Amino acid sequence: MRTGLAAVWMFAGFAAALPAADLEDVKKAGAVRVIVNLDRRRPEFFADPSSPRPGFDQEVLRGFAALHRVTLTPVFVNGWDALIPALLAGKGDVIAGRFTATDTRRKQIDFTNEVFPYRLVVITRKPHPVITTLEELRRERVGTSKGTIMAEVLEASGVPASARDETIPTGGYVDALKAGKVTAAVWGVESAVASQQEDPDLQLGMFIGPPCSLAYGVRKGDAALLKALNAYIDDLRHTPTWSRLVVKYFGAPAPEILKKARSTTP
Repeated sequence: MRTGLAAVWMFAGFAAALPAADLEDVKKAGAVRVIVNLDRRRPEFFADPSSPRPGFDQEVLRGFAALHRVTLTPVFVNGWDALIPALLAGKGDVIAGRFTATDTRRKQIDFTNEVFPYRLVVITRKPHPVITTLEELRRERVGTSKGTIMAEVLEASGVPASARDETIPTGGYVDALKAGKVTAAVWGVESAVASQQEDPDLQLGMFIGPPCSLAYGVRKGDAALLKALNAYIDDLRHTPTWSRLVVKYFGAPAPEILKKARSTTP
């Protein structure tokens, strides 16, 4: 297994040295290079190539690659802040792996249509009550991570600094709840529903902040690649395959939770 994984990483490294490419160049090269920050704590979107469960985004993009008769080649970077620079440097063709489409990022790159709904949700653990209002949340000890969108939304929602613990590492919110370090936390709904499968005592409360989208990033100017990705995503969202993948990686309740996340106002 180690030998196979090493080969994948070597191949990804070789692919990263290739020049930037729009759709026709991708087809000529025979591979679409997907830039990913590999999050081993939450692999539901993009897992290690050796994993038997490749992840939601990886399965979607494998389908896209198969449609265009190319292979999918992961190009791994270290850190979320390394994704856009790698794309702009021509080290890959598409950014994926739980990537949020934000106004700040849109100034640098283009995004596909929504691949997966994104919304922040307040989480607690039994026997603590479910948080359903901002007034309740402001009375809690709320876990978050400094410099993240979660911290920004909490501040904008009037949760005082004295009620926020911003020392929790990204993805460490459930552990902090279990340890009693915090009584509530704010997390992306996609991570929360996945964690709920592992920890049945985890409770989802109110949504906070505006609805957003997870999508794939491409360079400005790669119009043909963007158009092809959008066509594939739009078709996929209207087939049972999208719902099947959601249930596969996030559990049977996930489609209904995501529907509420998209429609419920802050």
